[in-house]
Amino acid sequence: MTEPLAARSLLFAPGDSERKLAKAGASEADLVLLDLEDAVAEANKGAARALVAEHLKTGVRAQPQWVRINPLDTPHALADLAAIVPGRPDGIMLPKATRAEAELLNHYLTALEAAHGLPQGGIRTIVVATETAPAIFGLGDYAGCPRLAALTWGAEDSATALGATHNRDESGEYDFPYQVFRALALAGAAAAGVTPIETIHGDFRDLAGLEKVATKARRAGFRGMLAIHPDQVAVINRAFSPSLAEIERANRIVGAFKSNPGAGTIGLDGEMLDMPHLKRAQAVLAMRRQ
Repeated sequence: MTEPLAARSLLFAPGDSERKLAKAGASEADLVLLDLEDAVAEANKGAARALVAEHLKTGVRAQPQWVRINPLDTPHALADLAAIVPGRPDGIMLPKATRAEAELLNHYLTALEAAHGLPQGGIRTIVVATETAPAIFGLGDYAGCPRLAALTWGAEDSATALGATHNRDESGEYDFPYQVFRALALAGAAAAGVTPIETIHGDFRDLAGLEKVATKARRAGFRGMLAIHPDQVAVINRAFSPSLAEIERANRIVGAFKSNPGAGTIGLDGEMLDMPHLKRAQAVLAMRRQ
C-alpha cells in the first residue's frame, strides 16, 4: 500500500520557465509541482515538457519534485509521461481525473518504469478529483487505488465543468456546490486512507486571507495545501504545523490515557475525554516536523 503523502505545502512552478522552476526548488516548500498543464499555454506544451524532463535529470532536488501532467484525454498526456518518467519524478499529479483514469495512469507508469529500469511502483500519484462532473460521483471510490498518495480538489475547473459564471458568492465564500466538492474530497481521502490536500488560494498577495483559509482547512482535516507563489509557502507551512500549545495539550491527553490504561474515559481540566479525543491528540503529535 502506498504511504500517504507527508507535505504541508505543495508549490506549483510553470514548466516552461527555467527561472521559476529554480525559484520553486529554492523555496521552503515541502514539495514542488512542475506544471505542464494549466500554467503552460498550448503553444508552449512541447517546450515545457522538454524543459521539465531536463530539469528532472540534472536539477538538484532539495525537496520531492512531482509533475502535473496534462489530462489523460488530451494528446499531451502520453508524451508528457514518455518524456518525464526517465528523469524519475517523485510523483505525478493527474488533473481532471476519475478513479478509472487513475488506474490507467498506474498501467502507463508501470510500463514506463519497466522500460527504463526503474523500481516498480516508485512513482506515486495525486489525483485532482473534482474537476469534471463524472469525477464528483466517484469521490468515495479511491480505496486501494494503486500508487495513490493524496487527493485534492479544484474549484476553478469544477465551475467550468458545471457551466458556472463564478464559483463564489457575494461575501467571497465558495458557493454551495464547491463547498460540497471540497467536503467530498476530504471525506474521499479519508475513505481511501490517503492525504487530503486543500486547493489553492488564488490571490497570492492576500497572505492574511490565505492564513485564514489554511488554518480552517487544517482544522477541518486537510493535511496540506497547494501554493501558486513562493510567498505563500511560509504561511501554509505554519498553518499546517501544530502550535506549541496544541502539542502541549496533545501530550497531556496522551499522557493521561497512558497513566490510566484500560480507561475508556478520563477527566482532564474539567472535561471528559474519550477515544476520539485521544485519536485527535495522537494525530496532532503526528503532524510535528522534526
